[in-house]
Amino acid sequence: MNPAIENMLSRRSVRSFIDKEIPEEYLDQILECGLYAANGRGWQSAMMVLIKDKDVIAELSKMNAEVMGATSDPFFGAPYVIMVLADPANRTYIEDGSLVMGNMMNAAHSLGIGSCWIHRAKQMMESERGMELKKIWGVDPSYVGIGNLILGYTESEPVAAPRKEGRILKV
Repeated sequence: MNPAIENMLSRRSVRSFIDKEIPEEYLDQILECGLYAANGRGWQSAMMVLIKDKDVIAELSKMNAEVMGATSDPFFGAPYVIMVLADPANRTYIEDGSLVMGNMMNAAHSLGIGSCWIHRAKQMMESERGMELKKIWGVDPSYVGIGNLILGYTESEPVAAPRKEGRILKV
């Protein structure tokens, strides 16, 4: 089987991580794959913020948990988070940011790194603290959160759930 297709078929969402540093070279490759995601009209409006600081990750996790009304860690102890944001002035900003997320998830998997898309970035970054963080990070205040990509090494790969039937139509 083609290695790219095999990578896509074997990728799973990971929610359990070990304490092991990801080499900077791998993080850069994952981010670069995000830059090369397809995007509407070539506008390239989606951007990524790599968060490695454990205190910032803990704060973002708490913000995310508050949005969903929970106290558990929605980032599952992941040692890295990449937040994707995009310019809502671009009509395809949600799709563009989503493709960035997908490219990075597949890139991470190809490097042996687990990942999972964690929602609620939009609500997090619309909050007062989210707006402050955008200012601190130098992100345009109009940009909207698309997703949080948690990253890290895992002890074992999750097993795929069976695929549901009837989701492909050929006309």
